[in-house]
Amino acid sequence: MAASGALTVTTGDLVKPNGLAFSPDEHLLYIADSGASHDPSGPHHIVAYTVGSNGRLGDHHVVAEVEPGIPDGFRIDVEGNIWTSARDGVHCYSAEGELLGRIRVPEIVANVCFGGPHKSRLFIAATTSLYAIFLGVRGEGSP
Repeated sequence: MAASGALTVTTGDLVKPNGLAFSPDEHLLYIADSGASHDPSGPHHIVAYTVGSNGRLGDHHVVAEVEPGIPDGFRIDVEGNIWTSARDGVHCYSAEGELLGRIRVPEIVANVCFGGPHKSRLFIAATTSLYAIFLGVRGEGSP
């Protein structure tokens, strides 16, 4: 089945765009820039872009610098918090970029996903293992 319409570049200012997710109200698009995976001095942050009523991306700013490690996979919860992979586990940031906490994992984390009947279980894909932890918050969006 052929796609209708043309593919359009919406932003070209990221070194290595890697993960993306919308805020609960879909007014922000978060994109992980994992440029440090190929260049130690490259970016290792999550950027927030405003989304206009026409669907175009507008202003942007760095929400969170992930340290140690790089953001790879991340998800948003119903409160708008960002749950992202890191070298030492999972970091949780507020929508304003404040580090709220960490879930320590003995391996480098690559991706996370909310699941379970209430979407309150965080599944954590690490280097060689899959971990799961129940949280006091639900994940945003469709499974």
